[in-house]
Amino acid sequence: MARFLVTGGAGYVGSHTVLALRDRGDDVVVVDNLRQGHRRAVPRGVDLIVEDVGDRRRMDEVFASWRFDGVLHFAALSIVGESMREPMHYITQNLGNTLCVADAAVKAGCRRFVLSSTAALFGCPQSLPIDEAATLCPVSPYGESKLMAERGLEWMEQAHGLRSAALRYFNAAGADPGGRLGEDHDPETHLIPLAIDAALGLRPELVVYGQDYDTPDGTCVRDYVHVSDLAAAHLHVLDALDRTGSCRYNVGNGTGHSVREVIAAVERVSGRRVPHRYGDRRPGDPAALVASSRRLREETGWTPRYAALDEIVRTAWNWRSQHPAGYGELSVTRALAS
Repeated sequence: MARFLVTGGAGYVGSHTVLALRDRGDDVVVVDNLRQGHRRAVPRGVDLIVEDVGDRRRMDEVFASWRFDGVLHFAALSIVGESMREPMHYITQNLGNTLCVADAAVKAGCRRFVLSSTAALFGCPQSLPIDEAATLCPVSPYGESKLMAERGLEWMEQAHGLRSAALRYFNAAGADPGGRLGEDHDPETHLIPLAIDAALGLRPELVVYGQDYDTPDGTCVRDYVHVSDLAAAHLHVLDALDRTGSCRYNVGNGTGHSVREVIAAVERVSGRRVPHRYGDRRPGDPAALVASSRRLREETGWTPRYAALDEIVRTAWNWRSQHPAGYGELSVTRALAS
């Protein structure tokens, strides 16, 4: 049985990846400070250590307590708008914490490291879909911090032989199809859960930021990849690191959907209206981001199982409608049965 350390494993993408590791029989240890993660999102049978990953002494203790076959690093600040207001906080935290964990891994003899990276590295791309050869030109401190983290890992490979994969994923969305996990952020900034909550009456009307972009309907276009497919991509690259060496991959479905199209999908799936209004553009928002995942598919065999927008939205709707307070309460079904 392999054992992996997952930082930020109580968060959205991290917890779904932990679940995927457990489903295939791996042992997992999670380190998460629970500022954005949820204790209830960590599957049973997984050790949870509530600590900051930037605490080097504690990270050394974690690596001394277990032998790990690899590290999957999700712990990071990730709100683009907030990064525009607090640029140095984002850069110091995301870069510093990544290298703290990676250096502790190297010192303990662990040589496989998978970084949760982002499409924000590409800024405002000149052409779509975006492949790995596209120019790296972040337009937000969040994107810049992830680019710096990737480059730091490249230097660690030269110096210490650390094999790293960086997954530059686009818009993670949806929930575990089995209903075991879902999306619960505070504050919530992702479009699909915001639209769902508006439809459920759990929050005021959805604000659509900008309707004058150079896109077919004037609203931003994004590539939505199901969170379970994203988790599977992490497992694929983790297994491939021994034969491929360090690698960088874009992860998405290869199809873009506008904000208006997402609203329409939520209305189709839920049978409810999504109340919304239009506001000004937000700084740092590119008009369109759509991924080419051809390299990931060809080199690792990964392929998305839940590619249709309505299918992605349906899993998110099913979880949220059963968990209207997120991880803060039992599911409706379980509460009725107890």
